[in-house]
Amino acid sequence: MSAQISLAKPEHLNALLPLVEAFHQEVGIEQDSERRHAAIAPLLDGNPLGAVYMFGPTRAPIGYMVMTFTWSVEFGGIEAGIDEIYVRPAIRRRGLASEVINSIGRTLRQAGVRAISLEVRPDDAAAMRLYEKSLFHPRERYQTMTRKL
Repeated sequence: MSAQISLAKPEHLNALLPLVEAFHQEVGIEQDSERRHAAIAPLLDGNPLGAVYMFGPTRAPIGYMVMTFTWSVEFGGIEAGIDEIYVRPAIRRRGLASEVINSIGRTLRQAGVRAISLEVRPDDAAAMRLYEKSLFHPRERYQTMTRKL
C-alpha cells in the first residue's frame, strides 16, 4: 500500500480530531473534546516540540501519527517519540503503518534526528509485531516512569 503522508496544518484540525477521538476510545484514554483540541492544535500551528502527520487524503485521512521531539545526550542529539499512531480499523493489516513509520523515519534521519522511541503495551501483540517489523527493540535496562504535573 502506498500512503500519501502529509504534515497536518491548522486547516486539518476538524478532519483530524475524530481520528484522535477514535484512537483514544480504542485504547482507553479519557480526554474530553476541549482537552483533545488543546493538545493537538499547537502541534498543527508549528510548535517545535511535535508534529502531526496524516495519511491518506487530507480531507478524509485514514490515519495519523503524533511525533514529539526532545534532546538526548545518550543518542547525541534529537530523539523523536511516536506519541500516537492510529489507522482506521477497516484499513489495518495492509502495511500502511509500517510504511508510514519507515517513511517518516527516513525523513527524520535526513533532518538529523538520532533515534525514535515509543511506548507499547506488552500485551498488544499486533502493535509489538508492527514495531519489531519496523526495527524497534525493547530497551531491557529501562522502564518508562511518569509523573503527572
